[in-house]
Amino acid sequence: MKRRVFINRSLLFCATMAGTGALANRVLYTSKERSFMIKQFEDKGLSHFSYAILVEGKMVLIDPARDPQPYYDYAEANSAEIIAVIETHPHADFVSSHAEIQQQKHAIVYISRLANAGYPHQAFDEGDHIQLSDHVVLKAINTPGHSPDSISVLLEEKGKNVAVFTGDALLFGSVGRPDLREYSGEASTERKELAKKMYHTVHQKYALLDDDVLVYPAHGAGSLCGNAIKDIKESTIGDERAHNFAFQPRTEQEFINILLSDQPYIPEYFPYDVEVNRKGAKKLSKALSAIPLLTLHNHRSERADLIVDTRSATLFRQSHVPASVNIPDNAKFETWLGTVVRPHQRIYLVVATEDDFHTLLAKAAKIGYEAFVKGGFVYGDYAGEKSKTLDEAKFSSNPEDYVILDVRTAKEAKEDQIFEHAINIPLSDLKEQLDAVPRNRPVVVHCASGYRSSIGSSLLKTLLPDVEIYDLGEKIKQFH
Repeated sequence: MKRRVFINRSLLFCATMAGTGALANRVLYTSKERSFMIKQFEDKGLSHFSYAILVEGKMVLIDPARDPQPYYDYAEANSAEIIAVIETHPHADFVSSHAEIQQQKHAIVYISRLANAGYPHQAFDEGDHIQLSDHVVLKAINTPGHSPDSISVLLEEKGKNVAVFTGDALLFGSVGRPDLREYSGEASTERKELAKKMYHTVHQKYALLDDDVLVYPAHGAGSLCGNAIKDIKESTIGDERAHNFAFQPRTEQEFINILLSDQPYIPEYFPYDVEVNRKGAKKLSKALSAIPLLTLHNHRSERADLIVDTRSATLFRQSHVPASVNIPDNAKFETWLGTVVRPHQRIYLVVATEDDFHTLLAKAAKIGYEAFVKGGFVYGDYAGEKSKTLDEAKFSSNPEDYVILDVRTAKEAKEDQIFEHAINIPLSDLKEQLDAVPRNRPVVVHCASGYRSSIGSSLLKTLLPDVEIYDLGEKIKQFH
């Protein structure tokens, strides 16, 4: 028995049928028949794409971001009703607003039964359809590989496949990494098994689609959910067939070897976000309004607290709260926050202005970390601690008197060696490889531009308080 879901603007119901076949934003596609429109929303900080499909005053969202307001605004602007949300899998790199949209708009949430979702939902797996109009149908196909519970969504118009929303499975020029579920301990989620499934997903699912089918994944270039993702907004099956390594003729084992090699690091927060998305996140506005802005002069930290200073590296070096970690606000702030700070650790945010507090809090919430922020402080005229200044002339003349720590990735350090005897420990691994940092000489930390070195040097100061630590910062450019 196949399940087909009929959707009417004023009425939602499921019927069982026998024999049924298997926030930058931009309008990407409007059908020639004008029967539907696809809108893409982009969160550049997390390289995340989400989508709205608009059909006859009804809207279906796919993989929405934490803040539902852009989708509400778009629905209102088009006099549309959000009637459904489709989750292609429980995401690891961001928290979705599916549970909030369900509660606020009474929308049905669709997700694979394999996801074991803990919120009210409708199972959406291979053979299941959502009938949006006489001409437009959304069809589920199971596409495991990035995760065991991944699905893709085919948009069909008048019996022809027009687009496929691939989640984290098929990416632009790449496929989703298969190593993000190992923490669960389930044999079915081990990386080699998932890599094998990805091989069959590509060749037995995606490769069977026509060349002109549009490809819309949940992530673009810069995402840690895949490797070497192309910096584009849209593709086709034909383009991927021609240029994506995953489609090229090779054995299953050759494919597995390629997929498992040279994957980026896994931030601390990824396993946490999967579980948050399985359960459904709290309403965003309520969660944010509960976090106070406090007075730094009267604050007394507890030993378990971590103070995260979000001001620029320059301001941090001039004055900062002792034992604080500097994660300056930039395009990837939330990723580095979730890399340096473990889930469930109590944190306070130090900001330059009150507006910055609200901005940074919203960024933290994109990965679910607002739950751990106990408050924020505007730094103001607080008389803090000044970072030690490196004697550049002495360092340049006698670099062997220092431990030079390169916190770039191993690939960056190998391809562009700046100091002959530098020790390379990627920033993402610094806490785990702390014993590899010699403590018999002052340590000079560098990266490529000064951003990661500010994080790394401030982190080392909290972990190695008796070692002399210097941040080479943006002055690294003088040594290239």
